[in-house]
Amino acid sequence: MSLTAFRIVVALSGLFVIVLGLNVALGGMATAGWLGERPFFTVTDEEQYGLLDSHIRFFGGFFAAAGFFLLIAASNPLHYAQGLYLVFATIFAGGIARFSLFDAGIFTNPDVFWALAAELVLMQVLAFWLSRLRR
Repeated sequence: MSLTAFRIVVALSGLFVIVLGLNVALGGMATAGWLGERPFFTVTDEEQYGLLDSHIRFFGGFFAAAGFFLLIAASNPLHYAQGLYLVFATIFAGGIARFSLFDAGIFTNPDVFWALAAELVLMQVLAFWLSRLRR
């Protein structure tokens, strides 16, 4: 369990999270379209849309900030271990929250499946890996 390999995985994860977060932070509910999203809804209430879009952009910025932290923490993961555990747990909790959708069919979509795998499996693997590196 190499420290160098861990740093690379955390840095790549951070870059990916930054792109995902900025895609939403800069594009709102419709996203900036960086991942090939297509139009999927029609706005029927501009005021309500503006309110929810603002909240979604906030969460996108929050997610992007977590990605920037992962990128910074990759430089010295042992020093940033507590923060890394917090980010791993937060992303894991986000994966668990997906199940509140109560639509098992959505999880067969490859985009959702692989995101869920990263959230529920990769985050636990990274937390375990970090715990081994700290010994």
